[in-house]
Amino acid sequence: MNYRTLGKTGYEVSEISLGTWQLGSRWGDPFSEEVAQQTLEAALENGINMLDTADIYQDGCSERAIGRFLKAHPEKRIYVVTKMGRALNPHVAEGYTEENMRRFVNQSRERMGVDALDLTLLHCPPTPIFSNKEFFACLDKMKAEGIIRHYGVSIERIDEGLAALEHDISAIEVIFNMYRQRPAEELFKKAAEKNVGIIVRVPLASGMLTGTYTADKTFGPNDHRTYNRNGESFDKGETFSGVDYLTGIRSAERLKAELPTDDLAGMALRWCLMFPEVSVVIPGASRPEQIVRNVAASELPPLSPAQMETVKRIYNEDIKDSVHNLW
Repeated sequence: MNYRTLGKTGYEVSEISLGTWQLGSRWGDPFSEEVAQQTLEAALENGINMLDTADIYQDGCSERAIGRFLKAHPEKRIYVVTKMGRALNPHVAEGYTEENMRRFVNQSRERMGVDALDLTLLHCPPTPIFSNKEFFACLDKMKAEGIIRHYGVSIERIDEGLAALEHDISAIEVIFNMYRQRPAEELFKKAAEKNVGIIVRVPLASGMLTGTYTADKTFGPNDHRTYNRNGESFDKGETFSGVDYLTGIRSAERLKAELPTDDLAGMALRWCLMFPEVSVVIPGASRPEQIVRNVAASELPPLSPAQMETVKRIYNEDIKDSVHNLW
């Protein structure tokens, strides 16, 4: 495992870490504490020292599982990034008050059994929040009090990230992969200028960039890959990175053939790491064996200039027109 500095936090984090949306379950399946702990143990054994979660993942079960894991390994420095805000109902800008954010921070601290949150991110809040100086002053206050060490944002849109850079954020979490290349154009440069770390989420485009999906593949009824393809429940960019399913399948086949590779998932993760502004990539895992597959990408050789150009060309030909300017 290789390690990179997470922006102004100064944390040295594993460049392949673990996103825990699926921790202890697969999409739509019941939560399993046993599988969650096995998955976290596999992450630690394979050099992962950063976990990304959110207060709403499995209704708090993800944070609680991480809390039990931290308690079992007091000798290890494991960094936890957690997100807050999406528990608001309705999820509107008016709900982003100091009172509510303090409540979310304290609930996350309690669930994980920690005095301070290493890094908390606003969980894709309404766009006006990114320009609200008074709101960010509340986060500065909690940071000064020591209940959060650093804060940042998880974003849907590039303009949201650029607006957030006007505040004292330490990290931006953004969808970035072979099918969502726009962040590398401007956002990465601006973030690097302010020493703001980049956390890459959805690096495999909801599994599409594993190259294993077929046109007739089906997903469970409670799986967002079934019910949110057109943004029926939340931003459609979260599902297959906003790419039309059949278009994505055909493009993945092209990538496998033209790179060429039998391990598109590994190469897709390694592609993200080719960008020096990227601090960490957080693929998910619902069981231990997926951890081994993910971390192997850290040891793959860099993509060649020709391979990087192939990825760019296929993106331009197959994907760009339908997604590039939406986010």
